Amino acid sequence: MDRFKAYAIDKDATGKVSGQLTTMSPEQLDGGEVTIRVCYSSVNYKDALAATGAGKIIRRFPCVGGIDMAGEVVSSSDARFRPGDKVIATSFDLGVAHHGGYAELARVPADWVVPLPDGLDLKEAMALGTAGFTAALAILRMEHEGLAPQNGPVVVTGATGGVGGLAIDMLARLGYHVVGLTGKEAAADYLQRLGAAEVKLTSTIDFAKVRPLDAAQWAGAVDNVGGKILHWLLATMKQAGTVASIGNAADFKLETTVFPFILRGVSLLGIDSGYAPMPIRQRAWLRLASDLKPLHLAEMTRVIDFDALPNCFDDFIAGRATGRTVVKIAG
Repeated sequence: MDRFKAYAIDKDATGKVSGQLTTMSPEQLDGGEVTIRVCYSSVNYKDALAATGAGKIIRRFPCVGGIDMAGEVVSSSDARFRPGDKVIATSFDLGVAHHGGYAELARVPADWVVPLPDGLDLKEAMALGTAGFTAALAILRMEHEGLAPQNGPVVVTGATGGVGGLAIDMLARLGYHVVGLTGKEAAADYLQRLGAAEVKLTSTIDFAKVRPLDAAQWAGAVDNVGGKILHWLLATMKQAGTVASIGNAADFKLETTVFPFILRGVSLLGIDSGYAPMPIRQRAWLRLASDLKPLHLAEMTRVIDFDALPNCFDDFIAGRATGRTVVKIAG
């Protein structure tokens, strides 16, 4: 492949960040042991922040965007991978400081690559992508801390987003009573189709009246939002409840008290999908291909052509995006 299509993000002399579709040659790829023909990528909130400059995500310019990719190995100097192998690569420095998945060809370190597990195809792997991987990590961590369906309900905040919708589906499949928390009243039917037993509107919570310890409601929580919602979650956890902190869509600051931790034994679990070690990474993908594979993955996923990619980021920044967006990079 002499030339290939890519979506490159750059910064001009004024500091303005923008991206565009362009062509590159293999010589322009970053270093790594594994060269991949990318078949699919996906769009995450982080990708939209990077592509639009709305967040200071990119650490070097220019950089091909896309923190996810799935495709076939073209060549490898690492014995773990052979030409034709189907593989997944997510997170680490992809699309941030290393050319990412928005290109027909990618070269990455072998230690970033996971074999595609039986039970998933390449498109399904990117319908899951970093969002599904993150949701799986949260569930694995909460299970490790003792969460089980019989403990009580689990609430998922930011429920209409990629991580939120996938987490609802996964938890419901495992037998949990799942409550989706959202600010979008019109999304109730969608969340119930994904497996939410209940849908709670953010507008029904009076955050000004949340006490350091409030009525105990939740055995577990997956939080994509942060800020005052995370404070409310901590205050309303049951004894020995677990909260997985995944994102900061509302606020990165947290004002709370120690009472949930010292009086109810609540665990606040930080979920880092970016640099999770490979054994945990492989375990999560194996679960995603088996008992954590969402039953409604196709319903919450839309597929766009590579040429449509530049026009989709604004919906993510404005909070209009629902579910998962897969980008078809190559046939």
